[in-house]
Amino acid sequence: MKWSILLSFCFVTTFSLGQKKKPNIIYIMSDDHASQAIGVYGSRLASLNPTPNLDQLANGGIRFDNAFCNNSICTPSRASIISGQYPQTNGVLDLDIHLDPEKQYLPIELKKLGYSTAIIGKWHLHIEPTAFDYYKILPGQGKYFNPSFHEKGKGEYPKNKVKTEGHSSDVITDVTIDYLENRDKSKPFFLMHHYKAPHDFFEYAPRYEDYLADTEIPEPSSLYYQPNWGSEGTRGSNDSLINYIGTSVSDRHMYRNYNKFFHKDSLEGQESAHVAYQDYLKRYLRCVKGVDDNLGRLFDYLKKEGLWENTIIVYTADQGMMLGEHDLQDKRWIYEEAMRMPFIVHYPKMIEAGSSTELLINNTDFAPTLIELAGGKKPEYMQGKSFVKTLKGKEEKDWRTSTYYRYWMHIIHHYVPAHFGIRTNDYKLAFFYGKHYLPEEEFAKHYWAKQYHGIEKETPHTWEFYDLKNDPEELHNRYNDPEYKEIIAQLKIELKKQREELNETDENYPEIQAIVEKYWDDNQNVE
Repeated sequence: MKWSILLSFCFVTTFSLGQKKKPNIIYIMSDDHASQAIGVYGSRLASLNPTPNLDQLANGGIRFDNAFCNNSICTPSRASIISGQYPQTNGVLDLDIHLDPEKQYLPIELKKLGYSTAIIGKWHLHIEPTAFDYYKILPGQGKYFNPSFHEKGKGEYPKNKVKTEGHSSDVITDVTIDYLENRDKSKPFFLMHHYKAPHDFFEYAPRYEDYLADTEIPEPSSLYYQPNWGSEGTRGSNDSLINYIGTSVSDRHMYRNYNKFFHKDSLEGQESAHVAYQDYLKRYLRCVKGVDDNLGRLFDYLKKEGLWENTIIVYTADQGMMLGEHDLQDKRWIYEEAMRMPFIVHYPKMIEAGSSTELLINNTDFAPTLIELAGGKKPEYMQGKSFVKTLKGKEEKDWRTSTYYRYWMHIIHHYVPAHFGIRTNDYKLAFFYGKHYLPEEEFAKHYWAKQYHGIEKETPHTWEFYDLKNDPEELHNRYNDPEYKEIIAQLKIELKKQREELNETDENYPEIQAIVEKYWDDNQNVE
């Protein structure tokens, strides 16, 4: 009888301990990997089958169809992911600002919950990631081939550089597997696994040279023709800035176009767009292929080591990417392809396989969600919200109906004017205020102000409005259409409210605030 009671007690104790075992978390992020370049998202590129391993991950978990960043550029987006805050609250408005160590909130909170923490690959927040127990990070953007890393335990930062050989996607995967082999197995782990690829300039591993070589890549119609897209803020009066705003795939942009980059200046118009697009996409997708193949290798390792079932795997990117849509390169824009992020979560113990959701989330929500998955609660200082209920197949209560966006840098690098806006499930409203937030004398000191041609200090101040349900490719700016007068007025009320609630107003930037006030109701619904 005593032995029976003892055995029952041991069984119950073991079962209780097993129930309390925390899941491991691997947060995987690629740089500039647009959702339209992932097969499971069903875009024009899906027929190419670019990501079989990611598709399999999504088919075993949940795919988020409405995940967005609040600033489509590397450093600010990464800062929002780590901090759970919008740019003016965490302080990171552009590419040159670092995230203060005390605001590296996500690893700080997970360490409190008993996790060992690590980051491997691209960091790009310009300061040592001191909140992590271990790091091996690329300096800045890092190199595609034979990359160096800053590694914790190899000296004082930033002198703690170590050299490696190989393509960065292969090397980063090797480093991650080595970390998992030698981790502290007494604790659950939180690992941020970040690829450099497929960041421009798309330097793929040589083994992919023949991949898609004889394939005609499907092209977006807006690469060639879109007479009703944009506004004076993005095209200029009577298209006077069409050769200046927004770096192009075709020969359209006078200083930076993909056609010119490969010295094919003899090509013009549609021919230049076609040739440059095919090259642009093939290089890009070869980098994507390298990421996906390496993920297959990482997933195989997790399965072999018995880590697959108890590890939450998140896959995302730091933002989207313009892949020729609107004849645009790069990101930065509020347009769908740049603003939208892929977001996939796999966790067999919680998530029903083959799920998808249209819940409207943004990158400030990632940290609160991961903290709750780890057994904690969202800290009050985080502005994002946890969507764990959605992962469990339940309905979220009091969820947002719109998400805020702002690009601050104005014309820098890819000639994109500064703008902000709001996106709901059905509509998008954007204001192109066209001015850098820095005062002119401070702006002039920066290297990029001297490096780039013909920087316009101020571009036209205009609104754009898109009906996403009827015009998902955003080809028709309907801002002056009387049919949408009431909807636009409601969106402006919501936009103003969010700017105030999220600490995203221009109280500290009086010149911009003056533009916003002057043009808030400009030209609306002229009949």
